[in-house]
Amino acid sequence: MRIEKVCVLGGSGFVGTSIVNRLDMAGYQVKVLTRRREKAKHLILLPRVNVVECDVMDDIALAQEIAGSDAVINLVGILHQSHNATFEAIHGQWPGRLVQICRNSGVQRLLHMSALHASETAPSQYLLTKAAGETEVMKEALHAEPILLRHGYQLQVTSFRPSVIFGRGDHFLNLFARLVRLLPLIFLAKPAARFQPVWVEDVAQAFVNSLQNTDTFGKSYDLCGPKVYTLRELVQLVADTTGVKRRIIGLNDRLSYLQAYAMEWLPVKLMTHDNLYSMQIDSVCNAGFPPVFGIQPTAVEAVIPDYLTNRSVRNTYNRYRGHAGR
Repeated sequence: MRIEKVCVLGGSGFVGTSIVNRLDMAGYQVKVLTRRREKAKHLILLPRVNVVECDVMDDIALAQEIAGSDAVINLVGILHQSHNATFEAIHGQWPGRLVQICRNSGVQRLLHMSALHASETAPSQYLLTKAAGETEVMKEALHAEPILLRHGYQLQVTSFRPSVIFGRGDHFLNLFARLVRLLPLIFLAKPAARFQPVWVEDVAQAFVNSLQNTDTFGKSYDLCGPKVYTLRELVQLVADTTGVKRRIIGLNDRLSYLQAYAMEWLPVKLMTHDNLYSMQIDSVCNAGFPPVFGIQPTAVEAVIPDYLTNRSVRNTYNRYRGHAGR
């Protein structure tokens, strides 16, 4: 199998940006599909990257854009539901359609983003539908007889199941950094929930390393960082890193659900009941980072001072660009 052209779905987002950058550095020709090309302007100048506007939920349009690709990376997902975008439609149903489109288009390789502890017995719709989508994707690895594509290749699939992902531009630690700066007290839902955060660059490198590694064909991989933290410990770490002293008040289950209910009415959803249901299961791995990728995972403490304190040269540059409206 020789892979040269990679099509990335969801490539303009937080995780996608890191993956696309690493694919570009590794010499792949990359096509990024996005609803709004303007959102991916940070990728347009990369030498081997072509950004194309496409509604990936439109099967006909998606098939046209995927045609000619050797590999597809699916990062499409949502954290909160809306009337126009539900977990069931995007996480549960769409991956099966994507597999069929890949097979019909002669794609050799499909990498799929799932979620840690996604299962059919999970307590949240997010994890339940992530499990349903992953099941559809991984069916390709369970065929008793190889199903060959029109060009003589079998579609080879790999699924990734990360814990919460952190890094510059994340929607997790950056959210807590904003809250500790704005609020005199932090009322924290589910303070004892446990996480094993994984750095976005480690996740991105695992995707890239797996593309042509036959040992990863047909397998799912849990991805976690080197340390486990409670949610309270993570928020305290963010406060300490940003130099802000705040009292953190942990809420019991009843108050946590009341807080989530109130937040669901906000114009921007910070937390929902479904988020709390997901936190009933600790987001930690049963083993270390998969050795097949040759990566020593990076701890939170080694990375967050660079992007939470805004003291690096890059963050200063980004701040100036923001003020200039660029």
